[in-house]
Amino acid sequence: MQKLNFPQYSFRFKSSENKTLVFDEIRKKFVVLEPEEWVRLHAVQFLLKEKKYPKSLINVEKQLKLNNTVKRYDVVVFKNDGSIFLIVECKAPSIPITQNTFDQIARYNMALQAEFLMVTNGLEHYFCEVDFKNKRYNFLKDIPPYK
Repeated sequence: MQKLNFPQYSFRFKSSENKTLVFDEIRKKFVVLEPEEWVRLHAVQFLLKEKKYPKSLINVEKQLKLNNTVKRYDVVVFKNDGSIFLIVECKAPSIPITQNTFDQIARYNMALQAEFLMVTNGLEHYFCEVDFKNKRYNFLKDIPPYK
């Protein structure tokens, strides 16, 4: 798999039916290694190792109902009170981060109401704080560590 713009992390791999699988420690299962999955796994490790978010507060690939359609978010980090702190939208490295990507995460956030957003394709990372009062994003150099 392609080298990403994250620190180097170690992962567990195995082969099954001519496919490479990688262990997702949040979902506690092996998943097919696809480019977007590779980015998602690195983003989760970044949250765990660099930002020190507890594993128990991280959720990966869950369904979300949005305007009578079912969507699937990549990564959500909860606060201790159960509200959502951060949404992470992951794209494959070959997919450029565009306005459409930000529009997608903004639609998710209408339902989830996260304080922070992260968008990454593994090569580029964007971090935003949501200003609900003025209905805009404030771009940041990084997201805050766990408190």
